[in-house]
Amino acid sequence: MESTTQKPLVIGSRASKLAQIQADIVHEALKAAHPDQAFEIRLMTTEGDRNQSQALYLLGGKALWTKDLEVGLLDGSIDMIVHCLKDVPTSFPEGCELDAIMEREDPRDSLVVKKGLSFKTLEELPDGSVIGTSSVRRVALLKRSFPRLAFQDVRGNLNTRLAKLDADDGPYTALILAAAGLQRLGFGDRITSLIDPPILYPAVGQAALAVEIRSGDTRVAQVASVLTHWQTQWACLAERACLRLLEGGCSVPVGVLSTLIPNETESGQKSATLKLVGTVTSLDGSVHIEATVDEVIDGVDAAEALGRKLGDQLIANGAGVVLDDINKDRQAKQVKQNIPVTNEVSQ
Repeated sequence: MESTTQKPLVIGSRASKLAQIQADIVHEALKAAHPDQAFEIRLMTTEGDRNQSQALYLLGGKALWTKDLEVGLLDGSIDMIVHCLKDVPTSFPEGCELDAIMEREDPRDSLVVKKGLSFKTLEELPDGSVIGTSSVRRVALLKRSFPRLAFQDVRGNLNTRLAKLDADDGPYTALILAAAGLQRLGFGDRITSLIDPPILYPAVGQAALAVEIRSGDTRVAQVASVLTHWQTQWACLAERACLRLLEGGCSVPVGVLSTLIPNETESGQKSATLKLVGTVTSLDGSVHIEATVDEVIDGVDAAEALGRKLGDQLIANGAGVVLDDINKDRQAKQVKQNIPVTNEVSQ
């Protein structure tokens, strides 16, 4: 695609090693598509990076990773933000919007066992083994299948969490981590095994990179649009529409598995069959709500409509009661720990 030389467009990113790698992926793709356009990357720490001592479940959800960057976007010091889509709230501040979604990598979670231990699967872990994760989605789903295991919060970037896992005096037998993040960091060899549904359903948007821009910024929107992989975009927007409906103002531990198969049409009009399996599970794993929708869709609007249909079915199947209990539990713990009461939890 042709592009005229203009002032550099600034790509904003968190300063963690993984976030830098993800920003570099976007940077390289943009340079290849727009060889005459200059780009630069600007790194920032966010509230989520600065607070490493408290559980994400109690702090304030996904906005912890995005709002500092969005300040830069709105004041013009940043032109676009690179996110892992699973960390992006389903609603944006006024003046910000989601633009491009890149092709998704493997969305599954993975088991990473402490160095020196021979266990290969969750099934092999001894009773009482401590699993490190800051995700209530992962804990809830794993308690359903492995009630004999113990779970403990673990914070920090991937390098830090792996160091905590491998420490001789560390409490963890294993961690649960997104496979895509480990692969991007070059730590694919640390993946002991991949965890498929129905044991663990992926988080909404997991393994997809996305670009957030200022609303109405047509220049940046056009530049970034080349990044979009429409199949991933349709699937992820459907997942996010489901989550947005379930949230009701607060994030919830939802798992969604998407399967999209493009259809061939003589007219050249894009069409695909999209199947969504959604889950909501109580914090102790005792209640599990599941629903499935499967339809032919022809665009973003139809994808989001299908996602809302999945959310409606989950609510009809009893997800509302589970979500109410999660909100009450979180707020009670926030009060007990003198943390400002929020309406978000991390997936």
